Amino acid sequence: MELIDSLLMMLCEMSPYILLGFLIAGLMHAFIPQKSMARHLSGTGWKPVVKSALIGIPLPLCSCGVLPAAIAMRRNGASRAASTSFLVATPQTGVDSIAATWSLLGPAFALIRPIAALVTAVFGGVAVGKAETEASVCCESPAADAPVSRRSTLQKIGDALRYGYVDLVSSIGGWLVTGLVIAALITVYVPADFFAILGRTPILSMIAVLLIAIPMYVCATGSIPIAMSLMLKGLSPGTALVLLMAGPAANFASFTLISREMGRKSAIIYLVSIIAGAIAFGLIIDYLLPASWFAPGLAHGGCTHGHVPGLFPLICSGVLVVLLAYALIRPHRHNHHIITDSDSMTKEYQIKGMNCPHCQASVAKAIASGDGVTKVEVKLGSGTATVEGEHDPARVIAAVHAAGFEAAASDK
Repeated sequence: MELIDSLLMMLCEMSPYILLGFLIAGLMHAFIPQKSMARHLSGTGWKPVVKSALIGIPLPLCSCGVLPAAIAMRRNGASRAASTSFLVATPQTGVDSIAATWSLLGPAFALIRPIAALVTAVFGGVAVGKAETEASVCCESPAADAPVSRRSTLQKIGDALRYGYVDLVSSIGGWLVTGLVIAALITVYVPADFFAILGRTPILSMIAVLLIAIPMYVCATGSIPIAMSLMLKGLSPGTALVLLMAGPAANFASFTLISREMGRKSAIIYLVSIIAGAIAFGLIIDYLLPASWFAPGLAHGGCTHGHVPGLFPLICSGVLVVLLAYALIRPHRHNHHIITDSDSMTKEYQIKGMNCPHCQASVAKAIASGDGVTKVEVKLGSGTATVEGEHDPARVIAAVHAAGFEAAASDK
């Protein structure tokens, strides 16, 4: 019963902020063209690096979803330094995780988290710019080969709601549930003084958290309840920030793909900037800022032990539970994403690089934007896309390539 109470406490406190973050994320996705962003990130120097970090901070992309986005921006004209900055900043935080951080950890954490992401991203991007000598601004520019369809405001709003409350929830839903369950288990079953020894030596606890967080995958929002629970058990606020930064931003899969696409030197700088930034900001919190700013516990007290949750948090929690349940059963019901207008000629393509429903939706959207395409069905499990309409296969492949994935026409 105590475990359920702990889950309910965190869920009802986070859910209003998470739902608001999903809505803002959907609107950003629907109304801000990715290629327009990439054009602003071309060129050398520190300005594109800062721009890419500022663009990446509010975007609700995890380290899985940010990879194809960054590769697409790179291929559409973004510099290697700007792409690295985007890769460092984006998975650390987003509008959804900033709102959720405020709800559980308070305003100080909610403010410092994006500042830390900005500083580490600019540091990493500038370092890559100085270390790498690029003969050209980008690898290739398929922008002319990937036309963008004009959609009405109503259609864009529909896209925003679908992306925010379906695709994005599907992308991070499993990790959010995992984070909440782990946090509840820690809160209920781990003794209060379990981390007391590590808590007295923050640098050792930070190193220990880094060793766990870097190979592990956890999304920016899912890491929040875990960080709060660890603080309640004795870990320092600075160590909690290390988890919030390194957990979402760095993992072996990201390092491998960045090495392949941008070079091993860029990948090493990417990883070092995250580690160094996380430790630096963790030490600043523990030794230079008032401890009262980071007192563990719920920020607003709207849903605490022994109190009946308010009606609005309960409604938001119910909505979020329904969305999460749908996200969890959705892959088992139909592991495909369809965009359709009418029927016509059919051709199948093999797609490489899709790892989550967000990737799946990005591929479907990219293909559907092409001339002559009337129906798109993208299957995540088999890595295929079935396209109907009088379309040019070369333009379909170029559109997928511009979105950050690889495509080839199937022999079928």
